[in-house]
Amino acid sequence: MNGKVNIAVMLGGPSAEREVSLRSGAAVAKALRLLGHEVFEIDPRDGKFVLPGKTDVVFLALHGTYGEDGTVQAELEKLGVPYTGCDAVASRIAFDKVLTKEKCLAAGVPTAKFVTVKSAQTPLPKNLSLPLVAKPSRQGSSVGLQFIERADEWPKAIAESLKFDSEVLVEEKIIGRETTVGILDGQVLPVVEVRPKRGNYDYQTKYTAGATDYFCPAEFDAATTKKIQDAALGAFNAVGGRDYSRVDVMVCADGSPVVLEVNTLPGMTETSLLPKAAAVVGMNFAELCERMVRLAMKRKV
Repeated sequence: MNGKVNIAVMLGGPSAEREVSLRSGAAVAKALRLLGHEVFEIDPRDGKFVLPGKTDVVFLALHGTYGEDGTVQAELEKLGVPYTGCDAVASRIAFDKVLTKEKCLAAGVPTAKFVTVKSAQTPLPKNLSLPLVAKPSRQGSSVGLQFIERADEWPKAIAESLKFDSEVLVEEKIIGRETTVGILDGQVLPVVEVRPKRGNYDYQTKYTAGATDYFCPAEFDAATTKKIQDAALGAFNAVGGRDYSRVDVMVCADGSPVVLEVNTLPGMTETSLLPKAAAVVGMNFAELCERMVRLAMKRKV
């Protein structure tokens, strides 16, 4: 990619993750401007947008519904404008946790035992063992996430999770170490281990400064590291990913990986997990943003 490029950074949007997206977009726009590109910031707050006429490429810094579920991707495809990240079909699949699980199962990628629930009246499933995790099928960033340790917590947890979607994924809670793996242009980045200082890694600990420790590269032996990375890449390929994503993987005591989900538009602040992993292989934040733009520009007709 030579010279100055006209880049529209989409940020904010109408989802529950708007505030995080505004932070991602501001960081990306700043980095791309420092590289000398012409950058426009566009906030499709009501799910509508108009691109400047000279836009070469769109950098998607949106998170959650509309931005990450294939909606904006399909709109940009109709306009014939290249954009960063996964295409509309892969985005829709990855954003739907149930569809992702089904794709992983079909591809032989390890994932936790699960059921889907659509009503608060549904009884506790007999084929799952406590503790359980409930999460809306189509939300991101731990929105609506519930932990169920005892049977009497079931009704309230399901009702709470159903506030965010008409379908809830309930899976057995994997006890182990929490990791996330970035994938960039076919390369699997070093594993990041996520350790909340207390409690679970939920929305609160994720976005509260100092509430969580991160280790990259994570301290696993070479064989375990490869298993984690292979599971992440397997999930990315199973949903049809392209360019980049971040895959969350639990690691059991015996070192076996269990994929939780695929994030097609991961956080892009300087302290986000994908940029952390890229930094370990010598790619700074601005270079990472440039690489993402370059991958999208290859699709420019």
